[in-house]
Amino acid sequence: MSNETTKTGNAGFAKIAPVMLAFFVMGFVDLVGTATNYVKAEFSLADGTANLFTTMVFFWFLIFSVPTGILMNKIGRRKTVLWSILVTLVAMALPIIGYVAFSGTARLVLIVISFAFLGIGNTLMQVSLNPLLTVFVKGDKLASTLTTGQFVKAFASLFAPYIAAWGFNQLNMWWILFVIYLVVGIIGYIWLAFDKIDEPAPDAGTTTIGRCFKLLFSDGIVFLCFLGIVAHVGVDVGINAQAPRILMEHTDIALTVATNATMVYFIARMIGCFTGGIVLQKISNKLGMRICGVIMTLSAVCFAVFTLTPNDPPQWLFWTAVALVGFGNSNVFSLFLSHALMYRPERQNEISGLMLMGLIGGAIFPPIMGVAADAAGQFGGIIVMAVGCVYVLVIGFGYKLIEGKKAEA
Repeated sequence: MSNETTKTGNAGFAKIAPVMLAFFVMGFVDLVGTATNYVKAEFSLADGTANLFTTMVFFWFLIFSVPTGILMNKIGRRKTVLWSILVTLVAMALPIIGYVAFSGTARLVLIVISFAFLGIGNTLMQVSLNPLLTVFVKGDKLASTLTTGQFVKAFASLFAPYIAAWGFNQLNMWWILFVIYLVVGIIGYIWLAFDKIDEPAPDAGTTTIGRCFKLLFSDGIVFLCFLGIVAHVGVDVGINAQAPRILMEHTDIALTVATNATMVYFIARMIGCFTGGIVLQKISNKLGMRICGVIMTLSAVCFAVFTLTPNDPPQWLFWTAVALVGFGNSNVFSLFLSHALMYRPERQNEISGLMLMGLIGGAIFPPIMGVAADAAGQFGGIIVMAVGCVYVLVIGFGYKLIEGKKAEA
């Protein structure tokens, strides 16, 4: 492949469409927040225990991200994406089996195993699908194209709580969500399997796990971008799971209504991704990062005021906070990932594995938020979330921290 910038449109819709549907399948991972709330109510789990389900999903990014980057050098990015979809299909099937054939502890065990498979499949997919886009677009356009993929991914995230609520109210089957997404995943696999993509050559040099981690810890810019991904995903998954509980604990709103907070969050994310896909082509990544940091920090302030208001807190403040964090956080992933990929283009497979290992933030933030909420009320959870928001703000206004010469590794 040439290093010259290639616009997505030049590849033709038929080429890029299967890849974009794979981004929709990638969004299946966000159903864990919705599922956690229904499972929590069904099995009477505490906040801290319920939030461990997100750990079951995102823990695998720590284990498999770097090996997946190495795997891509052996079998290619498209084949790695196909394997990731197959694993995700297994994750969709297990809860269906649990609700059709089992009950009690056996059902819960299958759900937990499903979340583990969902995490493994999503790890494979995130690591391989994002750099697969570099086949179609490079350079300054990469951040906006990655954001477009996140926009498509957000549809799956948005539909999940709505489908679950509809299934619960109409069929007493919130888990119909898994049935619908299983069918969509099968279609996505078949479509991508028949797509032909000319991929770039593997990364230069001999790729090993040791060499990857040396790059992470010897190059400060790569490490700071990695922490940015940790912050982004931690805030994303933490609010996805915690927002309905924040609302329920400070109002008399029921779970089926409170889950609308997740929908509002993902609607705001979709709007943010759509806006970012256009605006990031016209402004610098530095300015984009600053805008995101300011909006996210303002959201944390709104959440804090809402949770600290002793009697009848204004609900508009809560919904404003949810919308702000969804909108502000929508482009953070693309900004950090594209910066890292373009900073070391000759080692993109390794960089992708390292950056996506940052999704371990989805396993770190939610349990800590849950424990903090159990110990100090929902304000405690918001303080944990605010750490991620402030990190983005600091990098945005100290952007020179992630600019500079390459370090040897």
